[in-house]
Amino acid sequence: MNAQLKAKNAYAAATKSASTPKSYEYKVIARVTRELLDAARKGKKGFPALASALETNRKLWRILENDLLSSGNQLPDDAKENLVYLAAFTRQHTPKVLRREAGVQPLLEINTAVLRGLRGGAT
Repeated sequence: MNAQLKAKNAYAAATKSASTPKSYEYKVIARVTRELLDAARKGKKGFPALASALETNRKLWRILENDLLSSGNQLPDDAKENLVYLAAFTRQHTPKVLRREAGVQPLLEINTAVLRGLRGGAT
C-alpha cells in the first residue's frame, strides 16, 4: 500500500509540474509554429493554410504583447522590452508575407527562439 501511495503522489507531482504557465505557453507557441512550418513547406499550394497560420500567429503575439505590457507581468524589464520588440516585428512582417513580399522564415526563427528560451527557463 505504501508503494502505491508514493507512486500516486509522485504522479500527481509530475502532472502538476507539467502544467505550469511556461509549459502552456510552450505548447501553444509550438503548435502555432508547427502550423506555420507545415503550411510554408507546401509552397504555393499551401498559401491558404499559411494565411490562416499567420493570422493565428499574429493573434498569439497580440496576446503575448498585451500580457507583457500588463502591470502584473513579472518578467525582467529587458526581457519584456525584447519580446515587445519581437511582437512589433511580427505585426509588421506578417502583412509582407501575406502580400508575398517577404518570407515566413523570420517569424519561424522568432518563435523557435522563444521556444528555446521557454525550454531553457522552464521549471
